[in-house]
Amino acid sequence: RNYYGGNWASFSFSGLLSWIKENQEKTDINDECEDWRKLILENEEVISLSKNVKTIQHVEDFCFVDQDSAEDVEEAGALPKLPSFGASGADGVAQESEKECPPVECALQEAESSEPEKATGTEPASAMEGKDTEVTSENESSQSTALGESTLQLGKTEAAPSEISAQEPKKITYSQIVREGRRFNIDLVSKLLYSRGLLIDLLIKSNVSRYAEFKNATRILAFRGGKVEQVPCSRADVFNSRQLTMVEKRMLMKFLTFCLDYEQHPDEYQDYENSTFAQFLSTRKLTPSLQHFILHSIAMVSETDCSALEGLQATKKFLQCLGRYGNTPFLFPLYGQGEIPQCFCRLCAVFGGIYCLRHSVQCFVVDKESGRCKAIVDHFGQRISADYFIVEDSYLSESVCTNVSYRQISRAVLITDQSVLNTDSEQQVSILTVPPMDLGKPAVCVIELCSSTMTCMKDTYLVHLTCPSTKTAREDLEPVVQKLFNLNTEKETENEELEKPRVLWAVYFNMRDSSGIDKNSYDGLPSNVYVCSGPDSALGNDCAVKQAEAIFQEMFPAEEFCPPPPNPEDIIYDEDEIAPEETGLSNSPEAKPESSSEESSSRGSTAVQKEDKEK
Repeated sequence: RNYYGGNWASFSFSGLLSWIKENQEKTDINDECEDWRKLILENEEVISLSKNVKTIQHVEDFCFVDQDSAEDVEEAGALPKLPSFGASGADGVAQESEKECPPVECALQEAESSEPEKATGTEPASAMEGKDTEVTSENESSQSTALGESTLQLGKTEAAPSEISAQEPKKITYSQIVREGRRFNIDLVSKLLYSRGLLIDLLIKSNVSRYAEFKNATRILAFRGGKVEQVPCSRADVFNSRQLTMVEKRMLMKFLTFCLDYEQHPDEYQDYENSTFAQFLSTRKLTPSLQHFILHSIAMVSETDCSALEGLQATKKFLQCLGRYGNTPFLFPLYGQGEIPQCFCRLCAVFGGIYCLRHSVQCFVVDKESGRCKAIVDHFGQRISADYFIVEDSYLSESVCTNVSYRQISRAVLITDQSVLNTDSEQQVSILTVPPMDLGKPAVCVIELCSSTMTCMKDTYLVHLTCPSTKTAREDLEPVVQKLFNLNTEKETENEELEKPRVLWAVYFNMRDSSGIDKNSYDGLPSNVYVCSGPDSALGNDCAVKQAEAIFQEMFPAEEFCPPPPNPEDIIYDEDEIAPEETGLSNSPEAKPESSSEESSSRGSTAVQKEDKEK
């Protein structure tokens, strides 16, 4: 590919149009070098890799604004953002920084504490509404997971949902979208980061967080009775809510408090282990509206497939993540989810890792006697040897995947002219779960991003819809889009349609979900070849982190996964080994920061920690 991140990538608008065209045409890739088979020895055999990526299907894009004036329009030239290791987008050009809505960096700083869940200091969090201020959560007590004041007293920076903006949405044309295309960073996969999830912990531990900025998801929404409502999450939200009666507020707080330590009260849920979470909620003296909020907007689980225990675990996870960085459990990386793999690439590059674009691989070279993979052969006919090989599932040929059964993810991306729930602030990052429209249909996760997330141009919103596939993406998601948005052209006349946000442009596509597949399902893979999946359909990133750590520990059981790197100023290189090795394939220098002034060296480089002040 000519872009970073595979199916985790983010694109500018023109980059996404190129990606759409590429996947609609599905052109075959021909070998550039036919002589590579001469590199294979008699005692070796090859496992050919797939020449075509087949993880994306049923790509359909639609424009709902006039395109006549956009025929000769090109993306406006823009000042790039800070130089980075590999910019997203098919054109490989870094996207422009959006000065009108300055972002706020959410520094992911590890709390200094003797226990992982405790913190003695404050933790910076990104400010709401994209203002250049900093919101910090209260000091987390030893019972940081309790539904108490220390966790849930947050800065009140969010507008009341009932205050509807009277301002009319500005008219956006297709030519404007094309011209401002570099302001878009459109993710192929839509996810959020749980503030106490595995990825946040890894970003902090490995110090990869230095390369990224984050913004809080500012509100959790629910779709009930044909209307979008804001869900109260924190203690303050619950008691300030006008949607709930005083009795409902007490019911909700009592149930959420129970969920935080449900393990201590097994007698209250053991009788429902074979029941669904929805059935369990119906026994807890909760009103239908509270059951809806908890099931779809807090636990975010299936009404029919989720057990009572799984629902309690999901609810507890949601509550534990409240208050660490903001008023909701979620963070979103500025410039899109595609920034996250690039951040790891940047740190990898600092220590000698190489990422090659437009560089395809023909095959694995396997030793017949040992059965281990010895090398790969690239499309230039170059043979590259290594001890371990990691391949993404999509590169494996059909002959290797004959026994593999894949799931599919239905995705839609919309550009709209206003929010699904207007307030007096335009800068909202919202997550909404739409319950199944029909029996057998999955719930749909909707994430709406404002311009201060650096993913869309000013006066527009970028909306991601995701669900497990039952049919094509358009068949799965268009009914939800029609419920929430106006799909008519500018000459619409129905009053109820006029009240909805208008879709300016949309794309639907199905993406392969290869998560959860056992390595033994692949036929004939050598023991030192490891397979990682593409994105899964879950909201968080735990699956990818667990998979990466499992593969790493299988290869290097005695090593720490993503250890904290030394500070650049603490690294001293020997004069005779400053020049990098010609192959560029040497192991990265290892250094573990300790409170010591001793030097630890690895492959010619020495990480020297600063001497203690006392010395």
